Amino acid sequence: MKLGICRTKYALITAAVMVPFLAAPEMASADLLDDIKARGVFNAGTESRFPPFEFVENGEIVGYSADIMAEIMKELPDVTFNRLDLPWQGILSGLEAGQFDYVVTSVTVNAERFDRYAMSRPIADATMAVMTLTSTDGINAPADIAGMAVGTQAGSVHLSALEAFSGTLHAPVEIKTYVDYNEAYADLAAGRISAVANSLPNLLEAQRTRPELFSVVDGTFGPKKFYAWVARKDPESASLAAFMDESLARLQADGTLAKLQTKWFGAPMELPTEPLARPDF
Repeated sequence: MKLGICRTKYALITAAVMVPFLAAPEMASADLLDDIKARGVFNAGTESRFPPFEFVENGEIVGYSADIMAEIMKELPDVTFNRLDLPWQGILSGLEAGQFDYVVTSVTVNAERFDRYAMSRPIADATMAVMTLTSTDGINAPADIAGMAVGTQAGSVHLSALEAFSGTLHAPVEIKTYVDYNEAYADLAAGRISAVANSLPNLLEAQRTRPELFSVVDGTFGPKKFYAWVARKDPESASLAAFMDESLARLQADGTLAKLQTKWFGAPMELPTEPLARPDF
């Protein structure tokens, strides 16, 4: 197994100009998995600002997804795994443009994405939750954010989920959007917003690393959601999508995913044992 990394500075590239700076399109073969084996490099797009799923430590992308890929790459011993570290706002457009082979970052499954891409089996729970400052009073359930300033990530399913939830409350949420969640957490710490809405596993990680500062509110909101990885929905990518799904199913069946979930989240997650059906949201 060989692992590689190509990191892109966020300050230099925005979603609007990202694609022209990337390498030439990868779509050169009638069978993408065979092409990857022939060239000896598996290029994946990722956003490394999403702990504990993907984050940078000592110059390397680490986390839950990195550990999963280390297991999967054992099936491709002569291939180097190369992760392109990019802003979230350009990940899916970069995949569609053929700038890399696959997306190995946490993508929430929804109906639009299910129709447009080949979504993998779920890798983790992605149900929405709310985090406040530990010192905050008056936010004891997700509905208590009514009328308050709440941060989430721009261009994400989290944003649309928060917008939908806001519409059910007695007073709309004042939504603040950020390029990545570290910015939202910084504004929460500074008192510029009252809460952050993100998936429960990510918020639990923020609470775990800074319990004196952050507290996750009891309960979740919205429908049950899952994170998955993504391939292009075309005949050339079908073999790669199938290989990744078969690998994830094997790791779920033999308990490896549960062990990695316990390592990174503190407990295993209950995930579907079959591929996801098209969600309603």
